[in-house]
Amino acid sequence: MIYQGIEKLDQMVHFDEAQAHCDVPCGIYDPHRALVGALTVIRMIDIMEDLAKNHSGTEELSYTNTMTRAIMVKEEHGEIVKHEIRVIYGDYIKQDMINKHPELPELELRIYQLGSKARQSVDRQVAVDLLGAVNQFAEIFWETKGVATKRVKAPYKPGEEIVLPNL
Repeated sequence: MIYQGIEKLDQMVHFDEAQAHCDVPCGIYDPHRALVGALTVIRMIDIMEDLAKNHSGTEELSYTNTMTRAIMVKEEHGEIVKHEIRVIYGDYIKQDMINKHPELPELELRIYQLGSKARQSVDRQVAVDLLGAVNQFAEIFWETKGVATKRVKAPYKPGEEIVLPNL
C-alpha cells in the first residue's frame, strides 16, 4: 500500500531515479580475499599431506586435533573463495563487462565447482586449479577497472603465483 502511494506521488512529482550497484554503493571490490582463500586451501592440503606422511601413530590426540583444524580451515577458505566471487560477480559485474569478457559466467561457475571439489577432497591439483581460476577472474576484474596487473609469487607458503594490481 505504501509502495503504491509512493508510485502515484512519483508519477505526479517525477522523483530523480537513483542508480546503485548494491544496497550500500561503496564501490569497494577486490578479489584479494578470494586469492588468499585459494592459497589457504592449498596450504591446508600441504599441511594435511605432511601430517599424514609423518604420522607415527604416537600422540594420536595431537595428530587428530591438528588434522581436524586443517580440514576446518580448508573448508572455511574454500567457502570464502566462493563467497567473494559471488559478491563481486553479483554486485559489480555488469552486462557490458560480460559482453567484453564472455568467458566470465563459465569462469564463475568453474570457481564454484572447483571450490566445492577442493572442499570435498584432498587433491592439491584441484586447489591449484582453483587458484588459477581465481587468478584469471582477478585479471579480468582489474581490467574492468582499467588497472594493470602483475603476477607475483606469494611471500608465504605455499608460494604460488597470484595476480595483484600493478599500482
